[in-house]
Amino acid sequence: MSSRPWLRSVTPIAPPAAENPTWRFLVYAGIVTGAWSGLLSLVIYAIGRVCGVPFMASQGQGDSVGQILWLAPLLIPVLVAIVGALLSVLVLGRNHARHIVFWSGSLVALISIAGPVMQPDAVLWSTRILLLCMHAITWFLVVPQLARIVGDSEPQASEVRVYNVGSNL
Repeated sequence: MSSRPWLRSVTPIAPPAAENPTWRFLVYAGIVTGAWSGLLSLVIYAIGRVCGVPFMASQGQGDSVGQILWLAPLLIPVLVAIVGALLSVLVLGRNHARHIVFWSGSLVALISIAGPVMQPDAVLWSTRILLLCMHAITWFLVVPQLARIVGDSEPQASEVRVYNVGSNL
C-alpha cells in the first residue's frame, strides 16, 4: 500500500502543498471549536444551576471553595483551544503530526480531569460530574479537529505542483 492516502480516493489527485494549513488557520479553528465547546459548556452549566447544582469548587490550594462564575465555562474552553492551536503549530509539516497532536492533546485532557476529580470533600459529586462533562466536550470538539487539520500538512498528504504557463495541455 502506498504512503499517499489520496490514491484510495475516488478522485486520486493530491491536494497542492500550497494549500497546507497555516498557523492562522489553526488559530481560527481553535477559536471556532473553543467557542462551540464554551457554548455547550455554558448550556451544561445553566442546566446544572436550574437543577440545583451549586458549582462550588476549589479555586486553588487549600480546602476553601468558591462559586464558579458563568463566564468560566464559556471562556476557558476558548482559551484552551487557542493555546492548543498555537502549540499545534510546532508540528506543522512534520511526519506523524496528526498522531502527535491527537495523543498529546488527549494526554493534556486526561491530566486536566484531575482538577474536578481531586476536589476537596466539600465539593459535591454533582459539580464534579458536570465539570467532567465540560472537559469531555472540550476534548471531543477541539483535539480531533486540530489533529485533522495538522495532519493535512504532513509531507505525504500533499504534492508540490508546478504549473507550466503557456503549455498546450
